[in-house]
Amino acid sequence: MNVFVINSGSSSIKYQLIKMPEEQVICSGIVDRIGQEGARVEYKATLSGNEIKEIKLMPIPDHSVGLQAVAEFLTESQIGVINNPDEVEVVGHRVVHGGEKFASTQLISEEAKQKIKELFPLAPLHNPANYLGIEVAEKIFKKARQVAVFDTAFHQTQPEVAYRMAIPNEFYEKHGIRNYGFHGTSHKYVSERAAEYLGKADLKLITVHLGNGCSMAAIQEGNCVDTSMGLGPMNGLIMGTRAGDIDQSVIFHLVNQLGYSLDEVNTILNKKSGMLGLTGFSDMRDIQQQIEKGNPEAKLAYQLYAYRIKKYIGSFVAAMNGLDAVIFTGGVGENDRMTRQLVCEEMNFLGIQIDQTKNESPKQTVQEIQSDDSNVKLLVIPTNEELEIAKQCFGLLGN
Repeated sequence: MNVFVINSGSSSIKYQLIKMPEEQVICSGIVDRIGQEGARVEYKATLSGNEIKEIKLMPIPDHSVGLQAVAEFLTESQIGVINNPDEVEVVGHRVVHGGEKFASTQLISEEAKQKIKELFPLAPLHNPANYLGIEVAEKIFKKARQVAVFDTAFHQTQPEVAYRMAIPNEFYEKHGIRNYGFHGTSHKYVSERAAEYLGKADLKLITVHLGNGCSMAAIQEGNCVDTSMGLGPMNGLIMGTRAGDIDQSVIFHLVNQLGYSLDEVNTILNKKSGMLGLTGFSDMRDIQQQIEKGNPEAKLAYQLYAYRIKKYIGSFVAAMNGLDAVIFTGGVGENDRMTRQLVCEEMNFLGIQIDQTKNESPKQTVQEIQSDDSNVKLLVIPTNEELEIAKQCFGLLGN
């Protein structure tokens, strides 16, 4: 089964064509800077043992143009991997918010599309882009079955004590206001890789997904029992541009005392806060350079970032009454040794001790970075959300 996986963001589309159940990546790439200057389509494939990489700079005003350009790469006579788009049997879409309506992977119908649209207000930066990816893919891959894999689905195993909020019951009962959690495909993938690597299923794990968006999950025997994000993907950890946990009084103060509108506050907390608000930079590599230059704001921002992660580790250990392993993943989690060091140092009371040498250069497979006398495994595991989406698509349709 050829599964074409689309991870559609507000200004980008990550994609992979994966042959299942072999889990063979036939091609992959990204459409970047949609609607912006410097837009580009990257395409990578392996043909006759040779790796091919092509980059095409072109105006990409919208997702439709971007996906059409990808389809042209897929079918190009010299470097393409299929003859025509009809050879794609399934298109798997990452959809960020599934609310309580979607607790598992779903075949996309008109009814399902309508429900995804109804959830736009809960993930305004993500669900509209995910929906647009579905609409465009239906036009290009006309014979393929379209499947939605929801970020929130993995977290549906949380007990009520973890997902309910202490607000009047009617807001949950009538409007579904509760903690949902996100990055579910990533948390599921790396937790399963950890269980496979450690050779045990009855594990208590904490997965730490750190990218531009950041979240953590407490996973017990393969099931999520708590997570850091809530109703939308803005809560919990400090992120690239998002504030994470914040005293609600700040919102009222910004509106009532400082004169900001609610839309302006939403923009501040979503797009102008986090590491960007603290340092002027959202990319951790840029912030590291500022630290090397002696910038005190950059140093403090790193400490705040790690401190928040440490607090969640402590709370999740309490929730599970134990811990076997902490897993770092995502672009920052996999590549930023300073973050891992700051998170794991002075955590020996919980049995967490990092080995600085092992932490310097993790491999591109599962890597242990704990010291020999650490009671808790510290693992760096590269995530693969696209492969996880393909696996779930095959699980739904391939048997």
